[in-house]
Amino acid sequence: MKIAFIVWRFPVLSEAFILNQIIGLIQRGHDVHIHPVNGLPKNYTGKVHPVVEEYKLLERTYFPPIVPENWYVRFLKGVGLFLKNIHKGSFKTLQLLDSSKYGDEVANLKTLYRTVSLLQDGSYDIIHCQFGTLAPIALAYRDAGIIKGKLITTFRGIDISKYVQENGANVYDQLFKEGEFFLANCEFFGNRAINLGCDAKRLVVHGSGLDCTKFSFKPRPKPVNGKIKIATTGRLVEKKGIEYAIRAIAKIAASHPNIEYNIIGDGELKQQFEQLINELNVGHIVKLLGWKQQKEIVEILDNSHIFIAPSVTAADGNQDAPVNTLKEAMAMGLPVISTIHGGIPELVQDDISGFLVPERDASAIAKKLVYLIEHPERWENMGASGRARVEEKYDMNKLNDELVAIYQQMLTSNLPEQVQAQNTQEFIRV
Repeated sequence: MKIAFIVWRFPVLSEAFILNQIIGLIQRGHDVHIHPVNGLPKNYTGKVHPVVEEYKLLERTYFPPIVPENWYVRFLKGVGLFLKNIHKGSFKTLQLLDSSKYGDEVANLKTLYRTVSLLQDGSYDIIHCQFGTLAPIALAYRDAGIIKGKLITTFRGIDISKYVQENGANVYDQLFKEGEFFLANCEFFGNRAINLGCDAKRLVVHGSGLDCTKFSFKPRPKPVNGKIKIATTGRLVEKKGIEYAIRAIAKIAASHPNIEYNIIGDGELKQQFEQLINELNVGHIVKLLGWKQQKEIVEILDNSHIFIAPSVTAADGNQDAPVNTLKEAMAMGLPVISTIHGGIPELVQDDISGFLVPERDASAIAKKLVYLIEHPERWENMGASGRARVEEKYDMNKLNDELVAIYQQMLTSNLPEQVQAQNTQEFIRV
């Protein structure tokens, strides 16, 4: 099959779940083309996930021309691109400038840039939009005849939470009518899509897969030196709830001084967290480590004893699915503390693989931390349960086989038969 992956930017370090699908399809002999509508990530440094180099994914990526910041220059360059590609059908893009029909994200000069690579080669078996927010763009391009193929859309979190809150409950009406099939990366978001009008018969839960072979399990014994190492991996943004983990550490620092809390990641709240750490006088315990490569993350987790993923619903409505960094920690045998939030309870079984606490409750996190610190005899069983859960529900190879089956059946009908039974059972309560 010839498959187009429509993404916002590429390559993005935090989107390993998309990379896992791409390489899974390549390994199964399919031709994957990557179309990042906004090009490279902002502040791109050349630092990429190892599989990007291993599978030469940049050679499969069709970047649009860079859009100038200056509107006048943008206009002139856009007209130049239009004229240069008339023989390839660039005149089709003119109809996309109708904002009353296509909306502001499509009806602007960026479309003259974004469609350049598709005009060269826009015929696919499958068009896979990796976030719901990308689907209106792909629908418009397909409507204009710029891209061809069956359209499948994956809802991953921000697109079915924050985006809906900002744009209204009818924002996906056209997509639900014209898109062939839909995936949700957790049951929580699948139910939400159905409540917004998606046909349950054309949607299935398809989790974000993990390559379990790259996250080796090991039992977690009580450290000989007594030093308990706690870790969190995630962007330093409101949704990840890291503030409450820092406050929880501060609450137990006096009674349990022999702990270390490492936070892996970067983001807009870094300065705010640095200030909070100083105010709480926990700089000797809490360390902001910044972004790390996967190999470095694995090493840090391998030397840790407890993992915290304190996700919260952000003020703008943004929510999390089962967090991939949480899956990685569980796959490595770490007992975890997370929150009753979004799709996380589908991954973490409370008091089995770890603990779930209410959102924004530093005291509850602190209480469970103290329990785990004082009961290291539970770490091994919790870690083993977590590993088993990840292997059962989120194994990359199983999920990629399922994705290929869905694609193949989409080419013969709009409703993959092998997922109908799952839909009937999965969403019976909606």
